[in-house]
Amino acid sequence: MMELDKLFFKNVILRLIPLFEEHRDELSQLDSDIGDGDHGINMSIGFRAVEKQLDEIYDTTDDISSFYKKVGMIILGKVGGAAGPLYGSLFMKAGDDVKGKQTITFEEYVNFIENGIKSIEFRGKAVVGDKTMVDALRPAIDLMKSELGSGKTEVEIFEDFVQELKNGSDRTLPLIAKKGRAMRLGERAIGFRDPGSYSSYLLFNEVLKELKDRN
Repeated sequence: MMELDKLFFKNVILRLIPLFEEHRDELSQLDSDIGDGDHGINMSIGFRAVEKQLDEIYDTTDDISSFYKKVGMIILGKVGGAAGPLYGSLFMKAGDDVKGKQTITFEEYVNFIENGIKSIEFRGKAVVGDKTMVDALRPAIDLMKSELGSGKTEVEIFEDFVQELKNGSDRTLPLIAKKGRAMRLGERAIGFRDPGSYSSYLLFNEVLKELKDRN
């Protein structure tokens, strides 16, 4: 049975820092199509800010929950636009059910992710079909939960989760936006991808890589 510790989550963050630097222009271009055009820049700035404090956060937190909460507070404060509150809440709320734990099981990690997604749904008041990151996150987490106990390995389950995130991001292309600045475009938003749905796919794809390295 897979066990994930605080070092695993630190290593994930270390992957995300260069990831969002690498995809900064791509994400900002996606955002410029239907939004402010700063999603990639904001994500890069936010995770660079996390990088500056990452070692201190790791050394001064006792469990996974407090580690993620402190990372989330930096993201909330440093990532601009709608992404800051959404990704900040994802990190801050994910660990609510594992307070005091130094390691968690894969099943606990699935619940961990769902807690974060629920916080995004609550904060953004978004549902599937609104052309937001929820179009990727909600179907993907529902799929992953349904595959627990299916006989698939934990890595295979997470591979399916990440693929469904990509599928969900693809499904935002034909949608009319019902949230955020893109909502003002009406039918003109059709044909453009929601940038948050794509950045969430990129983020969890890095988690998948770290899971594979652990196995």
